[in-house]
Amino acid sequence: MGKRRQARALALKALYLMEYSAAGPEEAVASAEGIEGGEEGLRDFACRLAAAAHRNLGEIDRMIVAAADNWSLKRMAVVDRNILRLGAAQLVFMGAEIPPKVAIDESIELAKTYGEEESPRFINGILDRIYREMQNRRGEGGDR
Repeated sequence: MGKRRQARALALKALYLMEYSAAGPEEAVASAEGIEGGEEGLRDFACRLAAAAHRNLGEIDRMIVAAADNWSLKRMAVVDRNILRLGAAQLVFMGAEIPPKVAIDESIELAKTYGEEESPRFINGILDRIYREMQNRRGEGGDR
């Protein structure tokens, strides 16, 4: 597993921890890293990912709900919900650093590892809708 994918997994675990505690992104990443015995260099990228999701949580959650027909956030599995938050943060708030295709593909990989059997399709569908909506707002067309 590549370093950035490991950092994304660490950020996902941090978001999960943050959902059930008052920890901020750095503290949650440090806790998740302590559990996992993280490698040098993963923490910075994981913190930036977790912080982008945390800082923009309200907007990200609104985008997810709008893209997820007939699904509320509470109905989603906790892991899926946090994979979506992480993916949306990368798509919307880190686009200059992370290409959309990478953000979506890496989210699907996280879903394959940490989610249920249907999670990868679910994650792909919602993130693809968020990405297409972003393109429509910008007046862009085309595929990712």
